[in-house]
Amino acid sequence: MIRIYHTSDLHDHRGIVPRLRALREQNPGLLVDCGDSLRGSQTIFYRSEPIVDEIDAAGYDLQAIGNREFNYLYSVVRSRIRRMHHPVVCSNLVDVRARPLPFAREYALEVENYGRMRRLRFCALLVPQYPYGSGWERVFGWRFLDPVTVAAEFAARMGTDELMIVLSHLGLRADRRLAERVPRIDLLLGGHSHDTTPEPERVGRVPIVHAGPYGRFVSCSELTFDSASGAARLERFELLPLLAA
Repeated sequence: MIRIYHTSDLHDHRGIVPRLRALREQNPGLLVDCGDSLRGSQTIFYRSEPIVDEIDAAGYDLQAIGNREFNYLYSVVRSRIRRMHHPVVCSNLVDVRARPLPFAREYALEVENYGRMRRLRFCALLVPQYPYGSGWERVFGWRFLDPVTVAAEFAARMGTDELMIVLSHLGLRADRRLAERVPRIDLLLGGHSHDTTPEPERVGRVPIVHAGPYGRFVSCSELTFDSASGAARLERFELLPLLAA
């Protein structure tokens, strides 16, 4: 069994550390975030982002870039990510000026499951801020790739023994379309639209989970494997209170 905790859209709501640490001490698991943890945005930059220290103190394993972590200025994105002492990922954002990306395009973790090592491969998708080929690409240097195309290409490279986990900052409606188009996804953890799913939505075999905004909840998804086919399935799910409303 593989357990994954997930938050999204914290928007600088602090006080998350004690509860998250207690949960993981009692029931260990990976901890990920789907973006928009900061106060700043695409156009606003704050020199101080206190939530970053909390995310590090809570021991997050991975964070996707949301539109709050993104900024149109390359130097701001680089400055924000340099302050983070945990891996930050975005799979559908590239730089047309060939500047080194301050974040990873994908991420993989090896986890032990009943004496067998399993590889989890994470694809992180950011809602495009302007269309592919837009004139803004020449102004800022950023190019947004189509999330569905990127996820499909990612899925095509997956090994049969690997799990594909998507950290989406696209919104629930777009996540449903993504799950329909890329059925290889084993678990789709989402944010951006501030939806909360008390139970996972399923599109075909793909479970979609949204934990909601402002740190009110953290999701807990437990994946197990079919002994015959080896395929992963979502066996158990909880939406756990994190911060008081």
